[in-house]
Amino acid sequence: MSLIALVTLVVDDYDKAIAFYTDALGFQLIEDTDRGDGSRWVVVRPRGADGSGGSGEGSTGLLLARAKDDAQRASIGAQTGGRVGFFLHTEDFARDHTRMVAAGVRFLEEPRHETYGSVAVFEDLYGNRWDLLQPA
Repeated sequence: MSLIALVTLVVDDYDKAIAFYTDALGFQLIEDTDRGDGSRWVVVRPRGADGSGGSGEGSTGLLLARAKDDAQRASIGAQTGGRVGFFLHTEDFARDHTRMVAAGVRFLEEPRHETYGSVAVFEDLYGNRWDLLQPA
Protein backbone atom coordinates (compact mmCIF):
# COMPACT_ATOMS: atom_id res chain seq x y z
CA MET A 1 0.00 0.00 0.00
CA SER A 2 1.23 3.51 -0.80
CA LEU A 3 0.76 6.52 1.44
CA ILE A 4 1.80 10.14 1.58
CA ALA A 5 4.47 10.10 4.27
CA LEU A 6 5.33 13.81 4.50
CA VAL A 7 4.00 17.17 3.38
CA THR A 8 6.42 20.09 3.37
CA LEU A 9 5.42 23.22 5.25
CA VAL A 10 7.71 26.22 4.69
CA VAL A 11 8.48 28.06 7.96
CA ASP A 12 10.63 30.99 9.00
CA ASP A 13 12.29 29.42 12.05
CA TYR A 14 12.65 25.76 13.05
CA ASP A 15 12.39 26.19 16.81
CA LYS A 16 9.42 28.55 16.68
CA ALA A 17 7.60 26.15 14.35
CA ILE A 18 8.42 23.11 16.50
CA ALA A 19 7.11 24.92 19.59
CA PHE A 20 3.82 25.81 17.89
CA TYR A 21 3.13 22.39 16.43
CA THR A 22 4.12 20.47 19.56
CA ASP A 23 2.80 22.84 22.26
CA ALA A 24 -0.25 24.49 20.68
CA LEU A 25 -1.38 21.66 18.40
CA GLY A 26 -0.11 18.76 20.51
CA PHE A 27 1.94 17.15 17.74
CA GLN A 28 4.93 14.94 18.47
CA LEU A 29 8.43 15.83 17.31
CA ILE A 30 9.48 12.76 15.32
CA GLU A 31 12.86 13.91 14.06
CA ASP A 32 15.13 16.93 14.29
CA THR A 33 18.42 16.23 12.53
CA ASP A 34 21.10 18.79 11.70
CA ARG A 35 21.98 18.45 8.02
CA GLY A 36 25.35 20.16 8.46
CA ASP A 37 24.66 23.06 6.12
CA GLY A 38 22.58 25.20 8.49
CA SER A 39 19.41 23.32 7.62
CA ARG A 40 17.63 20.65 9.62
CA TRP A 41 15.34 17.72 8.82
CA VAL A 42 12.40 18.40 11.14
CA VAL A 43 9.32 16.15 11.16
CA VAL A 44 6.25 16.54 13.38
CA ARG A 45 3.16 14.37 13.39
CA PRO A 46 -0.09 14.33 15.39
CA ARG A 47 0.24 12.29 18.56
CA GLY A 48 -1.50 8.95 18.40
CA ALA A 49 -2.15 9.28 14.69
CA ASP A 50 -1.55 5.55 14.35
CA GLY A 51 -4.33 4.85 16.86
CA SER A 52 -1.91 3.61 19.52
CA GLY A 53 -0.92 6.89 21.14
CA GLY A 54 2.56 6.29 19.78
CA SER A 55 4.68 7.78 17.06
CA GLY A 56 1.98 8.03 14.43
CA GLU A 57 3.92 5.70 12.13
CA GLY A 58 1.88 5.23 9.00
CA SER A 59 0.26 8.66 9.19
CA THR A 60 1.24 11.73 7.22
CA GLY A 61 3.73 14.01 8.94
CA LEU A 62 4.81 17.59 8.33
CA LEU A 63 8.33 18.31 7.19
CA LEU A 64 9.06 21.76 8.61
CA ALA A 65 11.40 23.34 6.07
CA ARG A 66 12.98 26.73 6.77
CA ALA A 67 12.71 29.13 3.85
CA LYS A 68 16.02 29.61 2.05
CA ASP A 69 15.30 32.57 -0.22
CA ASP A 70 12.87 35.42 -0.87
CA ALA A 71 10.55 33.32 -3.02
CA GLN A 72 10.23 30.67 -0.30
CA ARG A 73 9.79 33.32 2.41
CA ALA A 74 6.97 34.86 0.36
CA SER A 75 5.09 31.54 0.43
CA ILE A 76 5.10 31.22 4.22
CA GLY A 77 1.49 31.20 5.39
CA ALA A 78 0.10 31.25 1.86
CA GLN A 79 1.03 27.82 0.59
CA THR A 80 -2.56 27.00 -0.36
CA GLY A 81 -3.62 30.41 -1.66
CA GLY A 82 -5.72 31.27 1.40
CA ARG A 83 -7.81 28.10 1.26
CA VAL A 84 -7.98 25.47 3.98
CA GLY A 85 -5.06 23.27 3.07
CA PHE A 86 -4.71 20.98 6.07
CA PHE A 87 -7.25 18.81 7.84
CA LEU A 88 -6.61 17.71 11.41
CA HIS A 89 -8.96 14.90 12.41
CA THR A 90 -9.84 14.34 16.04
CA GLU A 91 -11.88 11.80 17.93
CA ASP A 92 -12.91 14.41 20.54
CA PHE A 93 -13.63 17.78 18.94
CA ALA A 94 -14.71 19.58 22.13
CA ARG A 95 -11.62 18.47 24.06
CA ASP A 96 -9.16 19.43 21.34
CA HIS A 97 -10.90 22.70 20.45
CA THR A 98 -10.86 23.76 24.13
CA ARG A 99 -7.19 22.78 24.55
CA MET A 100 -6.15 24.58 21.36
CA VAL A 101 -8.03 27.78 22.28
CA ALA A 102 -6.34 27.72 25.71
CA ALA A 103 -2.97 27.33 23.95
CA GLY A 104 -3.63 30.48 21.91
CA VAL A 105 -4.59 28.91 18.59
CA ARG A 106 -6.62 31.42 16.54
CA PHE A 107 -9.92 30.00 15.31
CA LEU A 108 -11.55 31.92 12.47
CA GLU A 109 -15.06 30.74 13.26
CA GLU A 110 -17.18 29.18 15.95
CA PRO A 111 -17.43 25.39 15.85
CA ARG A 112 -20.20 24.14 13.59
CA HIS A 113 -21.87 20.79 13.22
CA GLU A 114 -22.33 19.62 9.66
CA THR A 115 -23.63 16.35 8.26
CA TYR A 116 -20.00 15.23 7.79
CA GLY A 117 -18.96 16.12 11.35
CA SER A 118 -17.96 18.87 13.79
CA VAL A 119 -15.56 21.41 12.32
CA ALA A 120 -13.90 24.78 12.87
CA VAL A 121 -11.26 26.56 10.78
CA PHE A 122 -8.11 27.75 12.53
CA GLU A 123 -4.82 29.31 11.50
CA ASP A 124 -1.40 27.97 12.31
CA LEU A 125 1.49 30.14 13.43
CA TYR A 126 1.95 31.44 9.89
CA GLY A 127 -1.64 31.96 8.79
CA ASN A 128 -2.08 28.65 6.93
CA ARG A 129 -5.69 27.54 7.30
CA TRP A 130 -6.60 24.22 8.85
CA ASP A 131 -9.85 22.39 9.65
CA LEU A 132 -10.13 20.81 13.07
CA LEU A 133 -12.57 18.06 12.21
CA GLN A 134 -14.30 15.24 14.03
CA PRO A 135 -15.88 13.16 11.28
CA ALA A 136 -19.50 12.08 11.85
